[in-house]
Amino acid sequence: MFWAMLAIAAGFLGLAVLGVLAIKVFVEAQRLARQVSETTRKINRAAEDLEQAAAGVARAGGEAL
Repeated sequence: MFWAMLAIAAGFLGLAVLGVLAIKVFVEAQRLARQVSETTRKINRAAEDLEQAAAGVARAGGEAL
């Protein structure tokens, strides 16, 4: 009877460890998603700035001709 109870306890402990690890993975995935979102926003802003700068250079080049 002791070994059966020990096996059940070990199984429960294993499930508890897996649950904790799953929560950690979920939290890290959420953090990564926020970082990706922030980086995407920064890249889009840089692309807009580059487009505006290129338009300014094109206007300046057209005026020089």
